[in-house]
Amino acid sequence: MPNTRTNTPRGALVFDMRVLGREAGSALSQSRTVPAPDDMRLELVSVPVGADMELDVKFEAVTEGVLATGSVTAPLAGECARCLAPLTLSVTADFLELYLYADGRPRGSHDGRRPHDKHDRREKYDPRDRYDDGEERDDEERHLDGDLLDLEPALRDAVVLALPMSPLCRDDCPGLCAECGAPLADAGPDHGHKDAIDPRWAGLGRLHDQETEHDQVTEHDQAPEQDQAIRPPDRRARAIDLQEG
Repeated sequence: MPNTRTNTPRGALVFDMRVLGREAGSALSQSRTVPAPDDMRLELVSVPVGADMELDVKFEAVTEGVLATGSVTAPLAGECARCLAPLTLSVTADFLELYLYADGRPRGSHDGRRPHDKHDRREKYDPRDRYDDGEERDDEERHLDGDLLDLEPALRDAVVLALPMSPLCRDDCPGLCAECGAPLADAGPDHGHKDAIDPRWAGLGRLHDQETEHDQVTEHDQAPEQDQAIRPPDRRARAIDLQEG
């Protein structure tokens, strides 16, 4: 049998499966506080590298390999998508992954399947059952490295998928004021901008002001002529008219 063991470094998320003995039906449960790996992030939120994550996992030996099921809770760092305030949240992600034996068959088996194995769990579990017919399947297969199971890639995928796309500091966060950018949660009920003009109409407002100013100047220049045109004749002119009449 070829040697399938490599020099993979041991880490907090690498588990030794020799205790299972590759006997279908055997199980092992583990609870650990593990440091968060890198690249667990989205645009506005991430799990800080090295942060403590609470991990609960159960390993079960099946005919094809080892089935890992469990959950992980990790702290988050980032900012609110509405008010940009720092976040103090956590995320919990569930995972279920099948790790295949590197040599494709259980130890002590010549054809990859022992006949009449009462503990054969393939009928109970098929990794393809996790997907509906209309869902896209992930063809990536995970393998054991000898007797070592590296849970980090599966854990990272599960946590990243559970991260919120638009994280909020609270569900009813009112966001920022559109006029001054102040957080509305701290601004109070009297905060407002009654005389504020929508910036989309600012150009028209300036044009209106220029036209008003132009009209006022024109009216001022025409006022003397209008006054002279409507000024009544003086007393001397009226007296002459009366004498001639």
